[in-house]
Amino acid sequence: MTMALAPASMRVEQVRSLLLRCRALIFDVDGTLAETEELHRQAFNEAFARAGMDWRWGQAVYKQLLRVAGGKERIRAFDRMRKSPQPLSDGDIAGLHQIKTACFADLLVKQGCPLRPGVHALISAAIARGQRLAIATTTSRANIDALLSAALGKNWSDLFEAIVAGDEVSRKKPAPDVYLEALSGLRLPGPDCLAIEDSANGLIAAVQAEIPVLVTRSLYFQDDDFTAALLVLDDLTELPVG
Repeated sequence: MTMALAPASMRVEQVRSLLLRCRALIFDVDGTLAETEELHRQAFNEAFARAGMDWRWGQAVYKQLLRVAGGKERIRAFDRMRKSPQPLSDGDIAGLHQIKTACFADLLVKQGCPLRPGVHALISAAIARGQRLAIATTTSRANIDALLSAALGKNWSDLFEAIVAGDEVSRKKPAPDVYLEALSGLRLPGPDCLAIEDSANGLIAAVQAEIPVLVTRSLYFQDDDFTAALLVLDDLTELPVG
């Protein structure tokens, strides 16, 4: 017999109850805190152009590459897709990614990238309740700093007790490593926290760390399978945070 899902209104109340009583919130970054992926795509293309390469990633290609976690890993995956007779070396890829990171920071300054609707209110309400905050992301520490310095101020890191970036663990999402490291920094078990994610890879990573997950759909991952999430919203304004 198939168990019917609880009505959407009931699921919202259940997640709101968990939100109010959990001890910490753990945020993904790209697509969750802000819709950054288009800026990342533009930054990759700018980096390729600066390196004199004829690569250009359209939205369809980039959506496919986002199934691969990590910027350097995406460059490698695309190089393999092209079946180049002279594959890029690890040094080439690292250099390209370094250029891309600088391009991303430049684009943030020029174009801006505000936090998604409801994010600031959720963070403020959590702090007011005395809840702890953490970040568990596949993106780099430099990218996090570029985004959140603009969105939350230069002292943004003071708000988060644990910050774990993709290059700081052995395996990236969907492996649970960033979440396990964040839990270690918080000194909390997974069930005492709530993860906020936007992708299937992030959802899988958090679930493997035994953390309940709230999903907010984003531009590139809105069609992912979110069956394992407690609740899926278009954005955080749909969830009462007070």
